[in-house]
Amino acid sequence: RYMHTPPLNKHRQNPGKTLRFSRITLISQMLGNEMKFAVREPIGLRLWLLISAVLFTSTSLMALAFPSQLYELIFEITTTRMSIRLYGGALLCISLILWNGLYTAEKVIIQWTLLTEACYFGVQFLVTSITLLEMGTLSNGAIVLLLSETFFLFITLSYYHHLGRRTKKI
Repeated sequence: RYMHTPPLNKHRQNPGKTLRFSRITLISQMLGNEMKFAVREPIGLRLWLLISAVLFTSTSLMALAFPSQLYELIFEITTTRMSIRLYGGALLCISLILWNGLYTAEKVIIQWTLLTEACYFGVQFLVTSITLLEMGTLSNGAIVLLLSETFFLFITLSYYHHLGRRTKKI
């Protein structure tokens, strides 16, 4: 029979590996690089970023190509094409940020991407609500827009909150 010995502390088993990791971490931080995800990403995060990037890109292209139709679809009134095209250009810029967030592994970049998206949805909800109050009308398209903005804001903030939590050391 052999005696069972308790496992040693991982740091004591391979001190060279721990020292190398510490040096790499220090050098990475000095260069301004953030640590990659130490734990698994939240379930569905990459899918959410993909869906967001596709929606922002397609809406921006529609606003750039068919500005009058996009506004009439939502509010059932007409407006100037230039303002909708400017809106499309802004959406296209946000979509580029979302595409970048989709292909990075750095937690801080993904957090800023989600924060950008959340800010957009919050501002969009306020602007849409104020515009509808000023107009005194509420179309079906506007109701769907308000509900979808609230839903997207909730999901985006949920992912943002989940990424902001500190991982517990075991």
